[in-house]
Amino acid sequence: MDSELKTVIDDTQAMYRADPDKAKLVFKTSSNLGGRFRSDVSIRDHSLTIDEPAGIGGSDMGPSPVEVILAALGSCQEITYRAYATAMGIEIDKVSVELEGDIDFRGFFAVDESVRPGYENIRAVVTIESKASAADLAKLREVVNAHCPVLDILKNPVPVTLDFVTGESS
Repeated sequence: MDSELKTVIDDTQAMYRADPDKAKLVFKTSSNLGGRFRSDVSIRDHSLTIDEPAGIGGSDMGPSPVEVILAALGSCQEITYRAYATAMGIEIDKVSVELEGDIDFRGFFAVDESVRPGYENIRAVVTIESKASAADLAKLREVVNAHCPVLDILKNPVPVTLDFVTGESS
């Protein structure tokens, strides 16, 4: 068991219980279209190139936005499993997630207005290596799926405001 991580989790929970306002965070990113469909993204001190495959007009310099959504869900599940396994005292040796998403690009390319532009279905397989009991792992799965932020974002509507600002090109 990672006692240092357990201490961080316990201390963070205690801090948020004592001062709920400290739990309210704002995450920020910025991006800039750098070519055809390539987007250069900044997240804190990190950069990420997001692009579309060459077959649909991109230059394939990075994963596509819809692939990043799958990666976000997979990595969030893994992190949430680690956090809750640690908090619950359940030893896990490994957790991995394989995801697939079905998308019909007729929606994105406005070929058929009855087809949504996003995923129609997402499937995931979570694999855990652990000596814990089946009952403990079932409880862990229940807790993880109830508290995984990206899973929550995908399953429940989130209000989104997209302001639009125009300016002159230089």
